[in-house]
Amino acid sequence: MSNLSQYDAAFSRFYNCMRIKTLPLYSFDFHHEYTKVLQNTFIDTARIKDLATRNKWKDTNWDLQSILRDDVVIVTDANLKIVFASHNLVKMNGYVEEEVLGQSPKMFQGEVTNKITSSKIKKAIEAKEPFENVVMNYKKNGEVYACLIKGYPLFNSKGELSHYIAFERAA
Repeated sequence: MSNLSQYDAAFSRFYNCMRIKTLPLYSFDFHHEYTKVLQNTFIDTARIKDLATRNKWKDTNWDLQSILRDDVVIVTDANLKIVFASHNLVKMNGYVEEEVLGQSPKMFQGEVTNKITSSKIKKAIEAKEPFENVVMNYKKNGEVYACLIKGYPLFNSKGELSHYIAFERAA
């Protein structure tokens, strides 16, 4: 027992000699950020699954939770108007979902966007085929970034085109 009291006394002397008596709690910020990302992942997953159920999408076997941790998911209707954008959008380009709903994904493109790449994507969409391309997009603040887009047409149970889904990440 005397070893513990000697330890306590030594620690007390050490602590009393310190100029700073408290330490900031940084771990709480990390934990809060992590739980917010996790919460947003679950919310986005549930919303996409709800869209899939309501629109009777076929062949949607993606691991959405792992995709949504790092990637942005954008869903458009058959007319290419955005109906869903995941929470990660703001990290990638500064936009929040409310700002992009009802817009075309072309809103992210601009002067340096390669017209040949855009044309390839347009042809794949018209043919109702999946595509994967790197596109030069613009952030909300005007900065240019390379974006890897993997797009897929989504069909309902009758085989009709319902929506498009795109998984995006900075390239």
